Amino acid sequence: MGGGLMVGPRDGMLVTGTLRSATEHALPYELLEPREVRERFPAFDLAEDLVAVWDPRAGFLRPEACVGAHLSLAARRGADLRFEEPALAWEPDGDGVRVSTPRGVYTADRLLLTAGAWTREFLHGLDLPLEVERQVLWWLDPPDDGGAYDPARCPIYAWEHTPGYIGYGFPRLAKGVKAALMHQGEVSPPDAVRRTVDPGEVEPLRRALAPVLPGLAAAPARASAVCLFTNTPDFHFAIGFHPGHPRVLVSTPCSGHGFKFASAIGELHADLLTEGRTQFDLSPFRLDRFGDPQAPPR
Repeated sequence: MGGGLMVGPRDGMLVTGTLRSATEHALPYELLEPREVRERFPAFDLAEDLVAVWDPRAGFLRPEACVGAHLSLAARRGADLRFEEPALAWEPDGDGVRVSTPRGVYTADRLLLTAGAWTREFLHGLDLPLEVERQVLWWLDPPDDGGAYDPARCPIYAWEHTPGYIGYGFPRLAKGVKAALMHQGEVSPPDAVRRTVDPGEVEPLRRALAPVLPGLAAAPARASAVCLFTNTPDFHFAIGFHPGHPRVLVSTPCSGHGFKFASAIGELHADLLTEGRTQFDLSPFRLDRFGDPQAPPR
């Protein structure tokens, strides 16, 4: 919906990676100079040392609608949906697995561990190097400017503001124009994450936006929110069966980044749990790629 702009130095990580992906997978794209970007998307005013790759197939998902659709389809296929019932512990149970919650004990043939930021608490000796990172999201409120930030004239965008680091954002939706910087937040245990946002925390975002969306960089902040990223050292997912408990599938496609792949990851989870295999190549996501994941007993 609406397309997307990937902005950065011509030889930077984001632009070269986008072009390589488009070439390898025969995807449509255009490489745009700053003047061309300004003419087509008036909210953008790129510094002269930047370029943009236009992806006409890009867009955004409305997460509440997507999650609702997944839950509805799962229930229709026989899933028993439980909410506000946190898992307390799990343990092997004969040829299966037993899970305890405040409301009872459940047994199953296999278990999928997708506990997000709390994954490490349930790994039972599996030493995955996961870090929980605080991410601040901002919604800015620029002047209407003839609808320059509306979805019809403003695509989703990502930009490489510092070598190896990107920001991303959306057009004007319900709360304003969303923008955020990735992977520059505080690391802490999930239950100790600082949930309040200091108004001054928006300043690094403003500085990063200035060479790309100067009008947005100067706009007042309308809202902010804190979310959690669960990162591996290479920032890729970790998916595989627990080496000490082969009936337990561990999966950490955590954060909004993982959400974009939810349908494909859900399919491969189902294949692994029911068939023991999947058509997808999971070698980039092996649990042992950081070394032996089986930690000494504690």
